[in-house]
Order: sequence, then structure tokens, then C-alpha cells
Amino acid sequence: MRESNQSRTVLVCDKKPLAIEGIRSLLEQNEGLRFAGGITSLVGGMELARTLKPDVMLLDRTFGDMGVSEVLSSLRSNTSVRVVIWGHGIGEPEALWMLRAGAKGVLRKTVNPTNMINCVRAVCEGQAWMEEQIFGEALRTAADRSPLTARQQQVLELIEKGFPNSKIASNLGIHTGR
Repeated sequence: MRESNQSRTVLVCDKKPLAIEGIRSLLEQNEGLRFAGGITSLVGGMELARTLKPDVMLLDRTFGDMGVSEVLSSLRSNTSVRVVIWGHGIGEPEALWMLRAGAKGVLRKTVNPTNMINCVRAVCEGQAWMEEQIFGEALRTAADRSPLTARQQQVLELIEKGFPNSKIASNLGIHTGR
């Protein structure tokens, strides 16, 4: 059990060193969060995750489907590291695939700094985080992101139970047109 005064650690695995440095700087400005390290290599990122055991790994989507899938599978079976995937142009189907594969958060690289920090904090606490815009919903006036809607939570729960898309649709009364 983590003491309340202990910082949560974040490892950044991104192809761009400038992105790593920006996140390091952002984390330094937020109490309770600490930059564990950054690396531009997927293999190196997995190794650092195993050795440093950060609370969260922020993983660049540009490593590709196979790379992301490999990291999620490896970390899920070997560590307690929670993965947040971030990238450009992530849509709903891809985001759901990422959650099903084991990601605990999904962000676009256009996320504002406050929402990135909110995501990291939520994922550290064991919550799932998804940017509202990924699901194509209208922006809410109070914030750019809100907790998952009741319907999104239902989908997420079925994904976490390992249900295939057809069973999720059937359970939720969604006609797929097939």
C-alpha cells in the first residue's frame, strides 16, 4: 500500500525526445507526481518498466499496433504498471481496442496539460480514463473531459471481462447490421 505522501511515478516511452522533456517538465510542476524516466525505444521502455516499476507508463501510439500490443501484453503479465497510450488521430474503435488490450487510459497528443495530469492521477488510482473527444461527443462547457458515461462504462466493463465485440453488442442490445 502506497503512503499518501509518496509520489506517483511516470515513465515516458515516446519516439520524440522533446515530448519526453515536455512531460518531464509538466510532471515536475505537479505535486505528487514524479518523472521516473524517459526513453525513445520500445524495447528499452519495456525494460525500464520492469526495472523501475513506475505507476504509469505513457506510451507513444506511433510505435504501431504490434508494438503497443506487445507492451500491453508483456506489462500486464509481468508488472503492475498501468499504461496510458497517447497519439494523434485516435478514434473510438482504436481506443476500445487499446482498452481491451490492457491500456488504462487513452489520450490524444492534443490533450491540454491539465487533462493529461488528471488522466495520470486517475489511472494511478486504478480508474480508466478516456478523452471525451475520442468518442465524438460534443465538448462539455465545464471541461474537455469527463468521467466515462454510463454507456461507456458498460462497454468498458464487458471489454475488461474479455467479451468479443459481437457479445458486447448482443449484451447491450446493439444491432451490428450483420
